[in-house]
Amino acid sequence: MKRLDIHGGTLRIYVSKQKRPSALVDKMLADEAAWVGNEEFYRGFGEKVERLRGELVTMLSELKADGKRIAVYGASAKGSTLMNYFGLGSPVLDFVVDRSTIKQGHYTPGTHLPIYSPAMLLEQKPDYVLLLTWNFADEILQQQSEYRKQGGRFIIPIPELRVV
Repeated sequence: MKRLDIHGGTLRIYVSKQKRPSALVDKMLADEAAWVGNEEFYRGFGEKVERLRGELVTMLSELKADGKRIAVYGASAKGSTLMNYFGLGSPVLDFVVDRSTIKQGHYTPGTHLPIYSPAMLLEQKPDYVLLLTWNFADEILQQQSEYRKQGGRFIIPIPELRVV
């Protein structure tokens, strides 16, 4: 087994036929049982989600009221979940960009925002971009250096709301 940082923490598991699980598997199962059975963890998680929703919706609403254009980077499943649960979409958010050519030319589920190539950021020059693939923030900020040089700013909601 190998722990990876991608997507907030991922396990890469190697499987082989054995009569009994290894000590590592036993430890992993014990850790999971302690985590899953921890009601306080879920309560705290829910409180963090609600706090983030309030902060992000307020920030985006204020920016929009000031006449700012806001795009979204990343048509990921987790991003769509966030947008739908937080009640974000048009008219607060203008459009979505994603590097996946399979997603371009389609719409986000539930919010029905059009998905374009990231080149649209330089064409449309939105004031802000809500980054919904926050686990790739460093890479995307580097890829979008020209947009940022032209004054574009990114809103990164996770793990804490910040603007860069």
